[in-house]
Amino acid sequence: MSEEPRKTIRVVAAVVERDGRYLITQRRANAVLPHLWEFPGGRVEERETDGEALRREMQERLGASVEVGELISFVSHPYERYTVDLYLYQCELGSEELECCAVQDYRWVTSEEFDRYPFTPADEASMNQLLGES
Repeated sequence: MSEEPRKTIRVVAAVVERDGRYLITQRRANAVLPHLWEFPGGRVEERETDGEALRREMQERLGASVEVGELISFVSHPYERYTVDLYLYQCELGSEELECCAVQDYRWVTSEEFDRYPFTPADEASMNQLLGES
């Protein structure tokens, strides 16, 4: 009996930095991995580029426009039923005001404050890579 191949989900996230602080968002109570924190972003839909997905997700989640820059990190993280391929992009916000459209909360935190927030495993791996702790 052969196992089914594990499904891989392509996810993009924005690393947005302002004055030494990074934008993080909290997942909603009804989401997979509820209440955990992550860099804002989401799943890349079929026939969508990473940049298109990031712009759509930032608009849907935070009501924000974003300019997508270069890829800065990639991690592949196996969960129980699927694998997440997470691509982190350097991004600039096009809007000053943010709103919690499809997230529980958002915060601007320094890298030293990251350990105060429980992050999703894939985002945790990305952070460690970014901070040189992998």
